[in-house]
Amino acid sequence: MTLRAPHHQPAPAAGRHSRRSVLTGAFALATAAALPVAAAGRAYSAAGPDIIACATWGARAASEPVVVLANRPERIVVHHTATANVTDYTKQRAFALARAIQTYHMDAQGWIDTGQHFTVSRGAFVMEGRHNSLAELRTGTRQVRAAHCVGQNTVSIGIENEGTYTSQTPPAAQYAALADLCAHICDQYGLPASEIYGHRDFNATSCPGDRLYALLPKLRQDVAARLGRPLSDPEGEDPLWDLVRQAAGRPAATIGEHLPAGLLS
Repeated sequence: MTLRAPHHQPAPAAGRHSRRSVLTGAFALATAAALPVAAAGRAYSAAGPDIIACATWGARAASEPVVVLANRPERIVVHHTATANVTDYTKQRAFALARAIQTYHMDAQGWIDTGQHFTVSRGAFVMEGRHNSLAELRTGTRQVRAAHCVGQNTVSIGIENEGTYTSQTPPAAQYAALADLCAHICDQYGLPASEIYGHRDFNATSCPGDRLYALLPKLRQDVAARLGRPLSDPEGEDPLWDLVRQAAGRPAATIGEHLPAGLLS
């Protein structure tokens, strides 16, 4: 269920710290420190990262036509797959993951296709999720209706990151690929880097894990740096809920993102 619908506010005055930065700052710094320095700052290409299309990783056809919406997305929502933190960083593993996610979403969840728009493997391979997501990203004027976050499926781009990031941080290469992808999405759709959120910001879930969620302030900064734009902060909604959620460490209810055991074997 949707806990709150964000709305845009003017950027805060210089020197003002947002609730998000104040409440998560120390944890974010500690988490970011676990990433090698090279993960944060590498040159961004306007062409964007190499995104592997559905046909290349062996996607099934969607069970019904994918809906393309006339609107551009308003934000990016970051997820983790809640799967094993494997050390198999090969393209073959990435493709197997993409196929397993699609199978689970279609056969177990009853969705028409993969729920998210894009997937980043632990080996830093970036893959198209739901069909037509890549084509619409390239045009930069429309988006595909998805099934990754209740209340956000028509106004956001969903990115799954392979792994479970409750107590571990993503590999440096995966994080850098995520930052590159977010920068490209922001560039194509005219989004500010401040419009990058975690799944738990909208639904009662622990996704994308405490460690990856704590990296989101750094991710916004790194994306803004890649784009060469200042980072504004859209914070301004529901301060009481923000405080309660941060004090608790995670939402009271959790909705896991997972693949059934054996689906990737």
